[in-house]
Amino acid sequence: MIGVIVNTIAVIIGSTIGILFNRGISKRIIDEVMVGIGLCTVYIGISGTLKGENTLILIISIVIGIIIGTWLNIEKRINNLGKFIEKRFKNKGESHVSVAEGFVTGSLLFCVGAMTIVGSLNAGLTGDNTMLFTKSVLDFISSTILSISLGIGVLFSASFVLIFQGGIVLLAGFLQPILTDSVISEITCTGSLIIIALGLNIIGVTKIKVANYLPSIIITPILCWILTLF
Repeated sequence: MIGVIVNTIAVIIGSTIGILFNRGISKRIIDEVMVGIGLCTVYIGISGTLKGENTLILIISIVIGIIIGTWLNIEKRINNLGKFIEKRFKNKGESHVSVAEGFVTGSLLFCVGAMTIVGSLNAGLTGDNTMLFTKSVLDFISSTILSISLGIGVLFSASFVLIFQGGIVLLAGFLQPILTDSVISEITCTGSLIIIALGLNIIGVTKIKVANYLPSIIITPILCWILTLF
């Protein structure tokens, strides 16, 4: 678990630095930075979607995922949690920043991708934390930049990093046969499509309820497993 802990701490420290740096920057500059972050997020999403090999799995995962997410009203629940956090941690001058948006954006960017899954599997199966240490450096830089524009929500996404990656490490022996290279590619593709939606929201082009799409990431490996039965 040392690699997961280091990764979590990297996000916490990076986010804290970004939040502190944020206080000396005008809202106009932060708004422009958010547009830049949005464009980079869209690029990251597009790059990830190209790793998918089965478009049908992507479509079915998104459709089933959004049905489940909308039924559970995940977006509203996360926003309510964000509002609860805002009342206790946000400064009055930061009303333009959504805690929920920062949390969801950070959680997806830090946890969707082959490096997260493969690195956590390596750590759980062989004790090799090299990939997670490398990821920690990248996430430190990303969390610093993200938190400048998205605020404290990015800091709270560190909890998701700990839970998600820690869960894979602890369940590595069980998950290894399931999370093959092709499955990881499909998970990355599905998650990356959601990241594109995030980027478009950040830019202000759309107002997609991204959190309601999160179950799609869980549906993807299930569909991949079902296909192996035929």
